[in-house]
This record gives sequence, C-alpha cells and structure tokens, in this order.
Amino acid sequence: MKIENLKTENRSCVFTGHRDLGLDFSAKKLKKAVIEEIENGVDTFYNGMAMGFDLIAAETVLSLKKKYPQVKLILCCPCYGQEKYFSEKDKKRYSKIWKKGDEKIVLADSYYRGCMQVRDQYMVERADCMIAYCKKETGGTAYTVKCFKRMKKDGKIIFL
Repeated sequence: MKIENLKTENRSCVFTGHRDLGLDFSAKKLKKAVIEEIENGVDTFYNGMAMGFDLIAAETVLSLKKKYPQVKLILCCPCYGQEKYFSEKDKKRYSKIWKKGDEKIVLADSYYRGCMQVRDQYMVERADCMIAYCKKETGGTAYTVKCFKRMKKDGKIIFL
C-alpha cells in the first residue's frame, strides 16, 4: 500500500479501481485502508457501483457499518441501467448494495458517451481522500486518479 498525503483532515473518501482485478489485489488491504480512514475521521464514502473494485469496496463499507454506525455509503451511478451488462451474479450484488446504500445518486436518465467521467468527477469534487486500485496509466480508473490529483492538490490517495 502506497500513500500520497499532504492533507491531514479527511471526512469523505472516494473509491476508484479496475473492473478486472489482478492477482495482487487484496480485499484485506482494502478493508484495512477503509478502517484506517474511518478511524481517522472519514464518515462518508462515495462509490461508483461499477463491476470489480467498486462492488467489493461498497460491500466492504457495508460490512463495517455495524461497528461504525456513523459511516455513510453514497452510491453514485452514471445513469439508470448501469448494471444492464453485468453478469447475473454481479447484478444480484449490485441490487443488494443498492438497497443498503445510505444515499443513491443517478446522474443521467440513460447512458451517453462521457457519463462515466461525469460520475467520476462528481464523486471527486465531494471527496477529501481517495482509495484507489490503479495499475494502468490509461482508462477510467487512471482518469479518476488524475482528476483527483488535479482538483485536490493536497488530497490523500491510498494506492492498494
């Protein structure tokens, strides 16, 4: 885990990560990072509800709500029907998470080119820190990390 940090007070955190997780991905490291941020004052987590990392991150936050009841999970979908092309297993996970989210934000009625980036920017604008699983220089996750670095020059990024 690598941490880039210039800011010490964080109240909200955004997740970003790949849909396809590599062999180096560790759910334990993710859980540890989430717990550390909660214990450092984060009470709000923004999640984009994409397959892979996002769904695992949302489930992680939900699993910690009994121990940390102050924590809120805000689900940010780029458009209605985001889960349309998910596997049946991931559609069920998505639905279960959706029901348990504290707040649900849908940014567009239907898909359009660029709606994912609008969702990512929406979450970044509201977050003080980021937990990222980013292993590539291009793609949506890299875009979100770059967006966070540009908008939050002193923001904390935890790279898993």
